[in-house]
Amino acid sequence: MPHEVRHEPAIAVLLPCYNEELTIAEVVRRFRETLPSAAIYVYDNNSRDLTALKARAAGAIVIREPRQGKGNVVRRMFADIDADIYLMADGDGTYAPEDAPQLINILQTERCDMVVGTRRGVADDAGRSGHAFGNRIFNSLYKRLFGTDFTDIFSGYRVFSRRFVKSFPAVSGGFEIETEMSVHASQLKLPVSEIALDYGRRPEGSSSKLSTYRDGARILWMFAMLMKETQPLRFFGAFAIFFLASSLTLMTPVLIEFAQTGLVPRMPTWVLSVGLLLLSMLAMMTGLILDSVSRGRAEQKRIFYLSVPSGRVERRERTSETAKAEPGKTPRAA
Repeated sequence: MPHEVRHEPAIAVLLPCYNEELTIAEVVRRFRETLPSAAIYVYDNNSRDLTALKARAAGAIVIREPRQGKGNVVRRMFADIDADIYLMADGDGTYAPEDAPQLINILQTERCDMVVGTRRGVADDAGRSGHAFGNRIFNSLYKRLFGTDFTDIFSGYRVFSRRFVKSFPAVSGGFEIETEMSVHASQLKLPVSEIALDYGRRPEGSSSKLSTYRDGARILWMFAMLMKETQPLRFFGAFAIFFLASSLTLMTPVLIEFAQTGLVPRMPTWVLSVGLLLLSMLAMMTGLILDSVSRGRAEQKRIFYLSVPSGRVERRERTSETAKAEPGKTPRAA
């Protein structure tokens, strides 16, 4: 009786970096010790220091991404690398590489598409209270808008399945990329999990690349755009209600005066109220139409997600089936 040949999953450790020369070598070394069979990739995002040199000396595969922004780096990483399991962390040393096997184990045993390492010490956030406050606000807002799947949408320590990586559109350019990942999983109702992990502090001399106000504004804008794309009826419905309430507020006194005197002396107010009423109807119709479009896009995303092979074994089986179906063609290596 033939024995089934089991293949160890190919693991890729992905480290987006920008000016992390103080920590990157140690992070790479610890990941190599913790996951000796994994390939470690450092994507250097226009660092002005020795990040790339130290990462290469520590044994990582270094690739340069010229478009500035973490979202641009993640999009490039997901497009370039082919693996069964993808582990993404930061190169600043705040996430412990020793926790990686635990994240991978949950991904495999619970058959998830994404496991997020939530940050126990995120309230400290290297002494920056603005980050902690913004984190609480945005996580609460996410739960109200998109669901309760996640409690720490900004964690950079995540493990993904191949299906998630190859079906994720990744349109963000900056730190809002984690928000987009979370919304993608919530919209398609993908199996996800969370585990609380310790969150360390940066070493002295290393500074965060996150700007409290600038990146906070970008994340808020991304919330609005993702809501428009995934929940257009709710998004445009809010505008419709606002315009309708404004219209009725302006229209009511004019109608009362017309009922009493038969005159409309406040013609500009009447015209404005009618205009707001038309805008309300337009916003509602826009929401209804785009809601159907959004549902169709979600179905297409789901179908594409299901068409992506989950791992090397499944890819080889599909290649073998293709070769049997088309004996005259030589299959490509998976």
